[in-house]
Amino acid sequence: MRVGELRPNQLLHTYGVGAVADLPNLSVVLMGLEFWDQASARVLTEDRLLAAVRRKLGPQVETLRTPPYTPEDAADPFGEWTGVGVPVAAFPRYLRCTDLRCNRLASIDSRLFELVPSAFSPDRVRYVHNCRGTGGRRPTAVPARFVLACTQGGHLDDFPWSYFAHRGASPEAGDHTLQLVERGTGGEAANVFVVCSCGARRTMAEAIGLAGERNLPACRGRHPHLGTFEPCGLPTRTLALGATNGWFAMQMRVFSLPKGDDDLAQLVADHWDVLDLVANLDQAAAKKLLPKLGVWPELHVHGVDAVWRAVRRHADQGGDRPADEDELDLAGPEWSAFTHDDDVELPDFTTRRVGVPPSKRSWLERVTLVPRLREVGALYGFTRIDAPEWDVLSTDDSRRARLSRDAPTWVPCAEMRGEGIFLKFKEDRLTEWEQRAEVREREKILREAHDEWRSARGLEAGHWPGIRYLMLHTFAHTLIREFSLESGYSATGIAERVYARAAEPMAGVLLYTAAPDSEGTLGGLVSLGHPDRLGPLIRQALDAARLCSSDPLCSEHDPRHHGSLYGAACHACLFAAETSCERGNHYLDRALVTDTVTGGQYGFFR
Repeated sequence: MRVGELRPNQLLHTYGVGAVADLPNLSVVLMGLEFWDQASARVLTEDRLLAAVRRKLGPQVETLRTPPYTPEDAADPFGEWTGVGVPVAAFPRYLRCTDLRCNRLASIDSRLFELVPSAFSPDRVRYVHNCRGTGGRRPTAVPARFVLACTQGGHLDDFPWSYFAHRGASPEAGDHTLQLVERGTGGEAANVFVVCSCGARRTMAEAIGLAGERNLPACRGRHPHLGTFEPCGLPTRTLALGATNGWFAMQMRVFSLPKGDDDLAQLVADHWDVLDLVANLDQAAAKKLLPKLGVWPELHVHGVDAVWRAVRRHADQGGDRPADEDELDLAGPEWSAFTHDDDVELPDFTTRRVGVPPSKRSWLERVTLVPRLREVGALYGFTRIDAPEWDVLSTDDSRRARLSRDAPTWVPCAEMRGEGIFLKFKEDRLTEWEQRAEVREREKILREAHDEWRSARGLEAGHWPGIRYLMLHTFAHTLIREFSLESGYSATGIAERVYARAAEPMAGVLLYTAAPDSEGTLGGLVSLGHPDRLGPLIRQALDAARLCSSDPLCSEHDPRHHGSLYGAACHACLFAAETSCERGNHYLDRALVTDTVTGGQYGFFR
């Protein structure tokens, strides 16, 4: 899908495999992995992420790959590069003529609509209807506004227009021409009618909500991105084309962590699956083979002698350990890297420990600036209608839609480079806070709401993240808003990673920003981590958290009565963008951080 030029990370967040995307005149679905051009998809090395993906999809997954792409060649506007991109197919297949006197509704397969190509401007490709509408010009045909979906397995289908118009009955013999007619200007479903030339007529309001459950057929188990059907038979639901609940990504993200003491050692460790082939050769044979390897372009700057020595040194140290059960623990190794006593200076991971603001030393143990970091994310499935649990690793796999017809041998991924600030809390201070009677009482309320929320959705009990997670998560959200005002980055561009475990123990947050550009970001976030700036920013963030413009409704919110996973939190005070929050704005409570207008004695920063 070169038309539109999506960013690589958008193919994980918004327009991944199976998602419906709007082009200027068409609506398309992104096809499964077997349709992608692997030759133009670059392989990314990230062992921890690959091991986690294998745990979900199977050991046959061999690589992580970026979306297929070939740089543009302005001197050859019709070269092979124009045909390299993410493959798509027209969906939905039903189109509507835009001429108000026609409004013809029919499938592309009916041949009533003609595709008008445009070699010089692909964005102008469109379907037209030969009705010769107003002015004698062929009017454009646009995608029909509604589709069908079910909650299981990510099934998606064309809306059954004829079935719906004739109320499930088989139409009598003869011509049956469908029209999709809109009355008024509001665009409401009640003002949209499906009309047949035989006289059948029905409003789309009867396809929405409870009425839709009675009037729509069972799911056919269609996967338009794979071109397949599978047994299903569950109730279907009408979705507006382009609705936000039409596609939810299931992805995992990790940071690239140091494996060596310098740049060369890191490269050797990253590519050990290839370099292991030369480790047991004699020096002369190895030095002849090294320049012929596919990874040599990344290593040649160091010279063959230095690379050979680094390979032998890595082999003598035991090489890379095989993946085991611990590989699924994505947070533990990151915590160890951020809390390491020594600073690290590598191209994809740089840490620099700075002083703690004097006024925060009672609870803040260390501040680590991260001027350079690399984040790699992989898409391993998706859901429709209902979002996956925000702990996606615990989401029921029966709801996960496949990325390919057969078990995939690779998954799409994207890499981002950026910067961040890591804050480590004092464990003794946090443990003392967790043991207070008032905090335990608040935790009881929040946990009851958590249990009710999971029970209402038929999910297994448990998976409570812990009261320290809620406090650290809320603290991170307060800082995101404050940092966005000072750093120059928007709040949607600042993300969080919360490290909260009582057993290890862990207690800290990382706030970071990243971009797909190879040079990363501009340093505006890291500059806020120095003691003279960080202290006032934390104070301002906590002051802002004490009062919400929706108080007292916000602070009095009881999650047990509203079936929610958050306490004193709302869009006016804490909620962040989906790209920023790792839990989808769940597990937040201002009362755990500071005093609110309702009082309480459980704020960590009272």
